[in-house]
Amino acid sequence: MGVHNPALDQADDVAAAIARTFIAARHTGSALTAYPGPIPADLAAAYHVQDLALALDGRAVSGWKVGRINAPDDARLGQNRLAGPIFAAETVTAAAGELPAMPVFVGGFAAVEAEFMLHVTPGFAGALPADDAETLAVIDEIWLGIEVASSPYPRINADGPTVTASDFGNNAGLVLGPQLDGWAGIDLCAVEVVMEIDGHEVGRATARTMLDGPLGAVRFLLGHLRARGIACDAGLWVSTGAITGVHQIAPGSTATATFGSHGTVGCRIAARQPG
Repeated sequence: MGVHNPALDQADDVAAAIARTFIAARHTGSALTAYPGPIPADLAAAYHVQDLALALDGRAVSGWKVGRINAPDDARLGQNRLAGPIFAAETVTAAAGELPAMPVFVGGFAAVEAEFMLHVTPGFAGALPADDAETLAVIDEIWLGIEVASSPYPRINADGPTVTASDFGNNAGLVLGPQLDGWAGIDLCAVEVVMEIDGHEVGRATARTMLDGPLGAVRFLLGHLRARGIACDAGLWVSTGAITGVHQIAPGSTATATFGSHGTVGCRIAARQPG
């Protein structure tokens, strides 16, 4: 018989309290003035909070966002990317020229990110892809999109990656724009992407600056989810990482991301309401 360790129970109680506070704030649309507990010491502790929050939330997950962990935190934490869930209810498809309303937490953190959205084909359950060719083989669609990053806690990014990971990776929605036609023959890292807020350019870059690119983000995520015991066989969206940066935004503003000649996607930002 194992020896009972009260410290483990206490740690779980602390993680559950953090998860409950974030879920309550997200449900009411209210801001948090402080992180609701001790900052998770490592990514394992952060994902434990995230897992508890997922269980409490109970909504269907349509995919996962991938974000970068910068130096020196990448060396400290032993990982250069993090992940958070994207809920089906917050995944929106925008018709051409449409600017869907995407809610953010007033008094919290809010930003937009231009990203390639890669869809892992349903039925994936085999060996993890090892390179770009194997990764392309498990993708069935690529769309142009915007991740809406928002949290009730305004310092979610400033306080470090474990804080970001603990609150759903700072995700609050996904805007899917046009599909990328002929994606199998396109070098995603060569597409110049421009982000505008209220008609003013705030970022311009290619995905070549993103570690091993969007396909590398998919490889990371599939390995990450498998390690957490999360199945991928239903198919899932991968929001592969900010190309032009993380651009803070407020309700009333509009965001537009242009992916070279391949298309444009946009949204307008609204205040999050209770519910």
